[in-house]
Amino acid sequence: MTPRGERVAWEQVDGVLLLDKPRGSTSNAALQRARRLYRAEKAGHAGTLDPLATGLLPCLFGEATKFGAELLGADKTYEATIALGITTTTGDEEGEVIERRPAAVEQTDVERVLARFRGPVAQVPPMYSAIKRAGRPLYSYARAGEVVHRVARTVTIHELTLEQFSPDRLAVRVRCGKGTYVRVLAEDIGRALGCGGCLAALRRSAVGTLSAADAVSVEALEALSAEARAGRLRRVDSLVEHLPALTVQDGLATRFRCGQTVAGSSVERGRFRVYAADGAFIGVGEIDGAGELRPQRLLRQDERATGPSGAAARIL
Repeated sequence: MTPRGERVAWEQVDGVLLLDKPRGSTSNAALQRARRLYRAEKAGHAGTLDPLATGLLPCLFGEATKFGAELLGADKTYEATIALGITTTTGDEEGEVIERRPAAVEQTDVERVLARFRGPVAQVPPMYSAIKRAGRPLYSYARAGEVVHRVARTVTIHELTLEQFSPDRLAVRVRCGKGTYVRVLAEDIGRALGCGGCLAALRRSAVGTLSAADAVSVEALEALSAEARAGRLRRVDSLVEHLPALTVQDGLATRFRCGQTVAGSSVERGRFRVYAADGAFIGVGEIDGAGELRPQRLLRQDERATGPSGAAARIL
């Protein structure tokens, strides 16, 4: 690890690191620690976790940052603990307590309430969030003691299951779509049970097809050799494995790499992860109604990510 204060010699690093973020750290702080270990010139992450939360934080280095939007829109899976009978300013146990009420709910009541929150549900974004109003994030208003009006948004809860039950504490598993606030879900469940509630703990266990079971902590990374650390990086195209693979032959590949639309009528319509004949990942393209393959996101031309992985690729 680079000693504090020492200037880092940044390098071009391209890949995806599945990081297990610890509780108490911001997502950016965890990312920057990993970035310095890899000396990655360019870095970003796909989906912020609150300091309270732990779990999967996909860190994107170099060319992988171009494909981060694929994860931002992916389903997320969380293991959440809800403390009943407690309402706080932030919707979690780290906030100031507003009210305490007796909580002695029955498991049948919980199961009935959880059923109401499956599928499309309306959520009012919390004041402690990065959503902007008049150019300012909502959390800046909240820290100043101001409350501004927020419009409810429709989010989708695909799965919501009770994993553990006690009269004043629930452990639930949540698989949800883009834009869902689990803190708000915890508050809404507590409100529906008539006793109030807040988030006590949160762990993100999956982002799309990526799993926290494959993630590594910063401390574990620090203990690895440089070679072993490099081995923890996934290929850039691991971010788009949910898309079918398409291989284009040499002439078409050259044109596609340069951002040109090429003929693609021999396969079905839709979005594809595109590879050259030698297996090099080129980027993501879409075959439109006219049967043409249009580039959407491309790797820089000197970057290679061999593949494709997963199902056999279609060939143009």
